[in-house]
Amino acid sequence: MPQGNVVWFDQVDKDDVGLVGGKGANLGEMTKADFPVPPGFIVTSHAFFDFIKENNLERKIKHLLNTLDLKNPHSLKQVSEMIQKLIVASDLSDELKKGIYLSYKTLGGVLKDPLVAVRSSATAEDLPNASFAGQQETFLNVRGEANLIIKIKECWASLYEERAIFYRHENKYDNIKIGIAVPVQKMVESEKSGVMFTIDPVTNDKTKIIIEAVYGLGEMIVQGIVKPDHYEVNKSTDKIILKEVSSQDKMLKKAGGTNKVVNVSFLSRRKQKISDSEILELYKLGKKLERHYYFPQDVEWAIENGTVYLVQTRPITTIRPKKETQKTEKVSFGELILKGDGASPGIVTGHVRIIKNASQIGSVEPGEVLVAPQTNPDYVPAMKKASAIVTDSGGRTSHAAIVSRELGIPAVVGAQTATKALKNGEVITVNGETGEIFKGGDLTLSTRAGETFPEEEEIKTATKVYMNLAEPELALKQSQRKADGVGLLRAEFMMAGIGTHPKKMIRDGKKSVFVRELAQNLEKFCDAFSPRPVVYRASDFKTNEYRNLTGGKEFEPVEPNPMLGYRGAFRYIHDPKVFEMELDAIKYVRNKKGFKNLWLMVPFVRSPKELVGVRKIISESGLIRSSTFKLWMMVEIPSNVIILEKFIEVGIDGVSIGTNDLTMLILGTDRDNSEVAHEFDERDEAVLWAVERTIKTAGKMGVTSSICGQAASYPEILETAIRSGVTSVSVSPDLVGAVRKIIAEKEERIFEKH
Repeated sequence: MPQGNVVWFDQVDKDDVGLVGGKGANLGEMTKADFPVPPGFIVTSHAFFDFIKENNLERKIKHLLNTLDLKNPHSLKQVSEMIQKLIVASDLSDELKKGIYLSYKTLGGVLKDPLVAVRSSATAEDLPNASFAGQQETFLNVRGEANLIIKIKECWASLYEERAIFYRHENKYDNIKIGIAVPVQKMVESEKSGVMFTIDPVTNDKTKIIIEAVYGLGEMIVQGIVKPDHYEVNKSTDKIILKEVSSQDKMLKKAGGTNKVVNVSFLSRRKQKISDSEILELYKLGKKLERHYYFPQDVEWAIENGTVYLVQTRPITTIRPKKETQKTEKVSFGELILKGDGASPGIVTGHVRIIKNASQIGSVEPGEVLVAPQTNPDYVPAMKKASAIVTDSGGRTSHAAIVSRELGIPAVVGAQTATKALKNGEVITVNGETGEIFKGGDLTLSTRAGETFPEEEEIKTATKVYMNLAEPELALKQSQRKADGVGLLRAEFMMAGIGTHPKKMIRDGKKSVFVRELAQNLEKFCDAFSPRPVVYRASDFKTNEYRNLTGGKEFEPVEPNPMLGYRGAFRYIHDPKVFEMELDAIKYVRNKKGFKNLWLMVPFVRSPKELVGVRKIISESGLIRSSTFKLWMMVEIPSNVIILEKFIEVGIDGVSIGTNDLTMLILGTDRDNSEVAHEFDERDEAVLWAVERTIKTAGKMGVTSSICGQAASYPEILETAIRSGVTSVSVSPDLVGAVRKIIAEKEERIFEKH
């Protein structure tokens, strides 16, 4: 790993987030992989921490943060301003200044002060489970040594912007321990710029790449000031399948030593911003990036003098399973009053709250529809309370769109006259997939935490319908649905919320903290659903996912194929300490809090021998199978299906078929790899055979059987499962009612014949 206070892009890569932050690490990774990245260097997080130490700022910052009342916007503003003033007023060491000056001169060449972009790169940003969504500052067109030093300090200071302090608190990041690096990149004076998503960010459709473009600098896209052109390219055919050209009357460009908003010439306003050949060049770079990172990417690009540059990439943090049964485009709720671009799917009815600027965010009440000209990071506290977002301007890659998808709330952007046409307090229905806004609606449609759902029809089925859950704050809300319990409670979201690698917490003497936080989260689910069962699937992070937690890089190996690597039961046996902490949390909830509805499910068990080893650890912890404590095993490996009898003989109470991994391993395909994803199909006859065999074997051996995941909602899967005698299915919360109806119809037809 590189050391020091100043490093060049080609000295770092994606594994150096702790040193150079998310932006810096990705710039280095792309540079090393020969992507067209403008050259630059990075002032590392070591430099920042040394600066804080040399100026005795840590104690002062801690003191100010301890006085903070996060519920009081005035307190947040005051503390933020005081901390930033402390940082900007402090001096860099002579050694650090010298290192920055030398690098700056090298970047520009002899006797030339280059124009540079100075960007912030927090050391916990752009992780797969969190997006810091523009929390820190970026400065463009910076020239001269003195100006560069000022902007570096202002980047450091922006680590304590109001929005950044609030965001880290909400996402449980330590405000003191988070560092910041500053990439300094040769400025691309772009005539055209934009963003690219290697999947559709609204629908999660992996078959196409989305590109949005504007004239001038790209800040106007993120800010939502202008509506960009929208292009879509099909990954299978390499053909442009959609072009939506928007009229742009103003753009941001360099004028002298500053950036200015200038008018676009009348003849150019309605023209396509980039040529078809440029669209396809960007598309090819996007495909290459996705293959390189093995994960969908959110990319920033710029074009200068006909040359395409990539100036940033990050993982898309808003990926959610696409729900085939959710067809909102044909749904109507009455009079259509506005139309914009669907930016985050979902349908919500709520009262309008119009916000013209960030100073008014305190007026937003929980569950209201936030309507604004556009949003920026200062709006985030209000956006977290809103049930939906509507903006006058912006595209599907604007700040409002990105944050809405991250929050999981519907959003319509580019509605043009929303702030004028709508009135505070009126009731509207927002369809975030189609971009439609209707007058009136049923207020029970709101899907924000703590609110109620429409009354579900009471349907009785022999097959139990459970739900898949992960987020503790949604437990109470989702418990209102007529589900029979939680059939899959994922550990990973709760552990990611704790934020630190569990082995680091053990080493740091914080084992009790981990157990307490996990237990508190488990208790929320058990309390909300009691007496209905909650089946907790023990942690199944892959090594590449574990590495993203704080300290993870220190404890996790780098594997060529994490899916088939160090995970699941194998991990529990070879290093049981983390699994034992999970068991301690389960015992606390069951024995101390009295919630006997908490069960356990073991994932990714390769052999009966592994299951024996895991059962031994569970028994030694004091958790014994009983009428109130069931032990399930995931069936997601072909060996689980082929010799299921031997697994059951070890001693389990139920099995749950994980169709995602099972399908990939049966068909030998990767659903996250765009090159072969089209071969992934849970309805393939080989997979249906495995489902049928598993359920029939479980019935014959006297244990329960379940199917969890999206496939459990497919009619073909349900037909096979019900005919085979499945005990339960577990689906996403929004599908509980629809799936129960399908099951009821199939049970009636199948049982009638028998």
